[in-house]
Amino acid sequence: MKWSYRIGQIAGTDVKVHVTFLLLVAFFAFVSYASGGIAAAFATTVMIVALFACVLLHEFGHILMARRFGVRTPDVILLPIGGLARLERMPEEPRQELLIALAGPAVTLAIAIALYLVLWLSGAQLDIGDLSRVDRLPLLEALMVINVMLLLFNLIPAFPMDGGRVLRAVLASRMGMRRATRVAATVGQALAVLFGMWAVFSGNPILLLIAVFVFLAAGAEASAIETSTAGKGVVVSDMMITNFRTIPFYAPLQQAVEYLLEGEQREFPVVDNDGRVEGLLTRENLIKALAERGAGSIVGEAMTPRVAGVLPTLEFSRALEQLRGSGLSTLPVLDPAGRLIGLLTMDNISDLLLVRRAQGIE
Repeated sequence: MKWSYRIGQIAGTDVKVHVTFLLLVAFFAFVSYASGGIAAAFATTVMIVALFACVLLHEFGHILMARRFGVRTPDVILLPIGGLARLERMPEEPRQELLIALAGPAVTLAIAIALYLVLWLSGAQLDIGDLSRVDRLPLLEALMVINVMLLLFNLIPAFPMDGGRVLRAVLASRMGMRRATRVAATVGQALAVLFGMWAVFSGNPILLLIAVFVFLAAGAEASAIETSTAGKGVVVSDMMITNFRTIPFYAPLQQAVEYLLEGEQREFPVVDNDGRVEGLLTRENLIKALAERGAGSIVGEAMTPRVAGVLPTLEFSRALEQLRGSGLSTLPVLDPAGRLIGLLTMDNISDLLLVRRAQGIE
């Protein structure tokens, strides 16, 4: 996800923070400072850090349950609406997704119960009326209340929150993953619109921000499932371009200009004298080098070097992830011996998906 920054790693999973989460922390700290000075801002920051820890534990509930089913989790991202553990692949059965979705709320419930027991054993007097004002409560009491609130909020059937994933898992057992995702995403976006309207009328900017995140995340999840479903069973060799041009490392940029203008190819594998791939010359590389060095400079000075190739047997989802992660729109396809046999392009993937969807292939 864009605007996310890695802050560490736990048990092989990268922990990332979205910039909007940091803005949320800064907002609450500033409000506390304005009303109560440095001490209040510090107390608020400590509270948010403690809440940060609770959210991480919640997400690692999902992560550990996913690992039981052989599903890796490359990273977990903290957002204003909570955490988001990214699964390497979708669980194979709706029952597995149901258990993974419920594991997080189960951890949150356990945290709330543990905090309640600590408070009860320490002799704290818990007044239901006082619990309605979280900002006036001591740290442990406030954490207990917030965890209960997070538990209830997460179980709302608004995709992509846990309740929405539970809804999808239940629906998927009857109508399949693709249709279930559409329904769950539609429900999530409808609830997000209601949250947004409530936020506007009540003048609550935090709720409005949460509504926007839920709406966008539900749409993104539905799109991702549509894509992965349409690409099911496809490998790189099924969607690579085999009719393409390469360009020598020491060729002048003028030759690349001629190639660019005479055809539809926009990215050119750069090869050495033995035909090995040295890099990739993109249209952006070419235009920038023409402006800075002129048409007489060589391709090797303008290309993107050391571009990782993909194998023709790589499955669709992994190939798409590698292509997106490269920041490029094209990657070379190399056979096991390292020979260039094709190009994997985002445009060709899009065309393939459009064709498969038109043919009703799921």
